[in-house]
Amino acid sequence: MKTELVAFVQTLGFDLCRIAPADAPPHAAEFRAWLEEGRAGEMSWLDRNKERRTNPQAVLAGARSVVVLGMNYWQGSPNREPGVGPRGRIARYAWGDDYHEIIEKKLRAIDDWLRARGGSQRCYVDTGPVLERDFAALAGAGWHGKSTMLIHPKLGTWFFLAEVLTTLELAPDAPMPDHCGRCTRCIDACPTGAITAPRQLDARRCISYLTIELKGSIPLEFREAIGDRVYGCDACLDACPWNRFARASRETAFASREFVHGWALRDFLGLDDDGFRALFRKSPIKRLKRRGFLRNVCVALGNVGTRADLAALERAARDPEPLIAEHAAWRSSKSRAEKFSTPNSPLTPDS
Repeated sequence: MKTELVAFVQTLGFDLCRIAPADAPPHAAEFRAWLEEGRAGEMSWLDRNKERRTNPQAVLAGARSVVVLGMNYWQGSPNREPGVGPRGRIARYAWGDDYHEIIEKKLRAIDDWLRARGGSQRCYVDTGPVLERDFAALAGAGWHGKSTMLIHPKLGTWFFLAEVLTTLELAPDAPMPDHCGRCTRCIDACPTGAITAPRQLDARRCISYLTIELKGSIPLEFREAIGDRVYGCDACLDACPWNRFARASRETAFASREFVHGWALRDFLGLDDDGFRALFRKSPIKRLKRRGFLRNVCVALGNVGTRADLAALERAARDPEPLIAEHAAWRSSKSRAEKFSTPNSPLTPDS
């Protein structure tokens, strides 16, 4: 049955299918300690369901196996059109359609397949109470990198994870050895020092957390380090040498949308609520809503924008949404801009 399952999963477009026993995840104690130290920031749901996350039986009574699935989303190097003005960076996983919607449909097909063979299942992609990287490493879908990301020798770090908890007993796969060695490129690459030690992440410092999970004002101490990033951060992933083996995804829905590389940062500031919803329909970015995304755009424009972008920032500083207005005003004052004599000078003040 396991052989047939792996073959079926491949027809759905998954690149990995591995099995772990439905036991307590190996790093449950470390996860609880991480929560107690406050390193999850405002992600309070992690604490609310911590008991379920560390006990598969609390998620699915009688669970015997965890089917770990991986789907490659690598899209190759971006093609950027010249001359549109300073642009922002969006994490690669959000270049195309929302992976939740794409993968959830495939999980329903797997659930039907296993149900026909007598199993009861719970299926998750990113949102369920499962320590997914722990089970993935246990199943040999990769190893825990020093960035805390999962690394696969052929896919690198560019793949989504999903899990199917099932009452069926499937033969577990062996874990994969750690191949990071003495490399610390991911730690060295983090702009905010969020990777405080190998496999130790302080989410409160992570740019992905600051630009996606944090709902309020971005702390001043991190705004310059965010640079031109407007949704997530790939710094530690880009730095990983195992990504030299990455190959293009077979899933066309992950292909880059035009706004990812073709829009200038100031273009986004012209979006109203309806325009935002239309542009980011079926995109993971839609979860930020206009206020969160334009907050990020204002920070990025304050970092890499030029005098030509000043008018757009000043308009945003009068936005009815206080969160947008506050971040636009951060570097939009004329007194700062007047320090520069050329249109391409950055908005940042002199040292």
